[in-house]
Amino acid sequence: MEQKMTKTRVGRSALVIAMAVALANCTSGPSEQELAAERQASKAAEKAEQMKVKRERHVAAEMVMPLMATGNHMAPMSAPAQPQYQDDFEQFDANPVKRVADEPVSTFSADVDTTSYSFMRKQLNRGYLPEKSAVRLEEMVNYFDYNYPLPTSASRPFLPTIVVHDSPWAEHRKLVHIGIQGYELEPNEQPDSNLVFLLDVSGSMNAPDKLPFVRQSIKLLLKTLKPTDTIAIVVYAGAAGTVLEPTKVADSTKIIAALDKLKAGGSTAGGEGLQLAYQLAESNFDEQAVNRIMLATDGDFNVGLSDPEQLTDFVERKRQNGIYLSVIGFGQGNYKDALMQSLAQNGNGIAAYIDTLGEAQKLFVEEATSSLFPIANDLKIQVEFNPAVVNEYRLLGYETRALKEEDFNNDKVDAGDIGSGHSVTAIYEVTLNGQPGSYLDESRYASDDSSAGSDASAELGYLKIRYKLPGEERSQLLEQPIMGAANVSPAIMQEVNFATAVAGFAQLMKD
Repeated sequence: MEQKMTKTRVGRSALVIAMAVALANCTSGPSEQELAAERQASKAAEKAEQMKVKRERHVAAEMVMPLMATGNHMAPMSAPAQPQYQDDFEQFDANPVKRVADEPVSTFSADVDTTSYSFMRKQLNRGYLPEKSAVRLEEMVNYFDYNYPLPTSASRPFLPTIVVHDSPWAEHRKLVHIGIQGYELEPNEQPDSNLVFLLDVSGSMNAPDKLPFVRQSIKLLLKTLKPTDTIAIVVYAGAAGTVLEPTKVADSTKIIAALDKLKAGGSTAGGEGLQLAYQLAESNFDEQAVNRIMLATDGDFNVGLSDPEQLTDFVERKRQNGIYLSVIGFGQGNYKDALMQSLAQNGNGIAAYIDTLGEAQKLFVEEATSSLFPIANDLKIQVEFNPAVVNEYRLLGYETRALKEEDFNNDKVDAGDIGSGHSVTAIYEVTLNGQPGSYLDESRYASDDSSAGSDASAELGYLKIRYKLPGEERSQLLEQPIMGAANVSPAIMQEVNFATAVAGFAQLMKD
């Protein structure tokens, strides 16, 4: 893949090395001018942080190397003391192992947010391990693109790829790799974009990796938008205000001039700014365009409409009017990830985090169509395992995206929204019947019913995918059996191995 981390086949013994070596090289590079700006900003940031950060960036790799697995055991980690930041991430426990005979069905919402990976990378590049709650396995896996087979129709926008293979970290267990590739809109299929940027210019944004990165990120996006697209800018600090009325991208000089005038200062009236941004989006609403608010902030909502429940309820109501909300995080120290995630989920948008201009290039240039243009809403995934073949299973990640079994067929239950060309990857660890190494004790009164068949070609389970096409209220269903034996091309196996390496690395970061 172009300008992206090289994906090599990762053997069992090289699982951690592959991720440690590649951590700092996982995104495409910006232009020389942008790199120069980034270097200047980085120098300023390092000077400001020199009393806090005393380890060089290569310490991250040194910390990861001792994590090499020996059998089923992992060496303990050690790390320098973490600075006393006030970043807030939702606490959650890893998914438990479940016995198929007791609970054969697993249901969850798709997730294409990427905040966890880039936030973790920022920490490692500064020489510190991230908080365990900041490591969300599914966001790390889904941060990367995969060369899955492409669907050919926007009316049936998903194509699943399923691979069952040996687990590299647990003998006698297998991994069920489910890759769901989304349809990629052709340029002539892409609607216009009607964007309102809601920018945090409070005092907390006065840092080299905050407001300056916001300006540079929007300038990068301008290069990918069409002349007929529209941009408006609302800012909030001690008070909220409009600094750029809706302006066609063809008049980019006016947009850039407005960006260059932005300065940080004051407290954070985030709620008031959000209300003003929606008012502006509603007054300029275009039924033929994608109407989206892009909130750029460090997450420090402390005055105004600041109650998390009030904010998310407000965003959810506005979503029903066709105005979506995406949240882009910047900086570190007071990042309120839990609130940012909730706003994006309720706003039918994405949550991302920009730690470098390279990440801005990835989000707003290379993946601009994925970030802006939805191909499906409320994507839900459900897997039913066959108790005649599978004894136990464990879903890796998606802890904060779990759904009830009955939610799958309930079109009123909100779920993840997928942009053009996005892929979603989920991995289950399973133990087959008759294999040693089960996590759970055998049930004393378990039924020995093997009527479903237990040969190598029997179904391990059944995959169901529900989604709504944009603008529709009724979901569509896509189904596919999960087979234990199938021919897999070397190219697909390379993608599977890479995703497995990322998942293994994420688990190590949480141990």
